[in-house]
Amino acid sequence: MSTISAQDVKRLRDSTGVGMMDCKKALAEANGDFDAAIEILRKKGQKVADKRADREASEGVITAATTDDQTLGVIVEVNSETDFVARNEDFTAFADKVTNLILRERPADLDALNALAFEGGRTLGEAITDMTGKIGEKIDVRRFEVLEAAPGNRVVTYIHPGARLGVLVEMSGDGDVETPGRDVAMQVAAMNPLATTRDDVPEEVKQKELEIGREAARNEGKPENILDRIATGKLERFYKDNVLVEQPFVKDSSMTVKDMLAKAGTDVVRYVRFGLGG
Repeated sequence: MSTISAQDVKRLRDSTGVGMMDCKKALAEANGDFDAAIEILRKKGQKVADKRADREASEGVITAATTDDQTLGVIVEVNSETDFVARNEDFTAFADKVTNLILRERPADLDALNALAFEGGRTLGEAITDMTGKIGEKIDVRRFEVLEAAPGNRVVTYIHPGARLGVLVEMSGDGDVETPGRDVAMQVAAMNPLATTRDDVPEEVKQKELEIGREAARNEGKPENILDRIATGKLERFYKDNVLVEQPFVKDSSMTVKDMLAKAGTDVVRYVRFGLGG
């Protein structure tokens, strides 16, 4: 059997990120063959991944990025089993690489994403297996969304401190959209609106709210001939609470988000909000 030097072990550890003892065992098993040792560690990673496949990966990070010209943005949820791993530099660096891969390649879905070439001749799916073996927890890319702005518009990103919540916002306007865009994204993060404008609220939701308003008024003993008027008033309050542009602006409740945007000479077209596990 070949002698396994500390330098060989360190080289394998630097290459794979796996612990020193596991690297030493893999090199011994491979009789000092570096490439064979890497393959052994990868197979071990697959075994770890199989063993942890039914575990729940509900921690992790939300990441987001845009192209330099802000015409395209992506938001991604990458999961781990524990918050401890979610704060690990290797894990967060991996999540950032996945985000940049999506930004560059724009895959259609998760299957297409996992089939993309990642690093070292491995697909992303294989790299996730490797990462699971390296960290010892289930790692998963749960979801992503790509937001492509209409001509002339730009995408602004916001990641809330802690990286458990993130927002993409498509903004229109000729001037500075970065500041109002970030304000809108923070509004979306804080208030979790149902829709951008009242026209975007699904018809079934409107009808449900109207019926709830009628029934509440009926239970209060209001006359039948005014139930629709009362329900319409309640629907207006529903819009104020749940429609982004009609919500009171969180930084200045004396104005609505729509007022803030008008003052800035910009408008919000749409948004995407990801909350961890949501």
